[in-house]
Amino acid sequence: MSTIDYYNWRYATKEFNSEKKITNSDLEIIKESIRLSPSSYGLQLFKVFIIESQKLKDKLRKVSFNQSQISDASHLFVFCNYTKVLEKDIDLYIQNKSLIQQMPITKNEGYGVFLKKNLLKKETEETSIWTNNQVYIALANLMTTCASLKIDSCPIEGFEASKYNEILNINERNMNAAVVCAVGYRSKLDTSQHEKKVRKSSQDLFEII
Repeated sequence: MSTIDYYNWRYATKEFNSEKKITNSDLEIIKESIRLSPSSYGLQLFKVFIIESQKLKDKLRKVSFNQSQISDASHLFVFCNYTKVLEKDIDLYIQNKSLIQQMPITKNEGYGVFLKKNLLKKETEETSIWTNNQVYIALANLMTTCASLKIDSCPIEGFEASKYNEILNINERNMNAAVVCAVGYRSKLDTSQHEKKVRKSSQDLFEII
């Protein structure tokens, strides 16, 4: 299949087969596609919780407007953005950059100073909006990778973020649940899989100037 075939194959799955689970090997591929996603300055100011526990999925369903995908999917990916950038976040990135690229940390210290000067002064709301946008890039990579593996996915914004934050105990970690993605295998009973994909035409969507 080509990349376009993958996009045509996938759809926002409404009903999952709760009995069919993602293999560990496929899960590692999905995780790696998220890990390799681009992010602003390369800082990766987000965390992804992968929910396997059925008990926890059932609990989260109750604060997700009772959407069945939350509890029936094989895995639930909860993308959480950082609401505040701390010095330690930047220091960790500079250390990691120096280690991976095998260069003295002194060569990257200037970049660290630049990042701190520009990012630490941001207000919490501005930071939250900025980091929230970053998770959608990683989410897109997840969905594309899933489609290439013939694994279904459904991105979900319909949930009570504050309740997720409480359940996952992330408020004190300066994080916020931004978007959720249910991942697994479609149920044969899901009629949505047979519907034609509705999108704008290329003529209406694109304008070359």
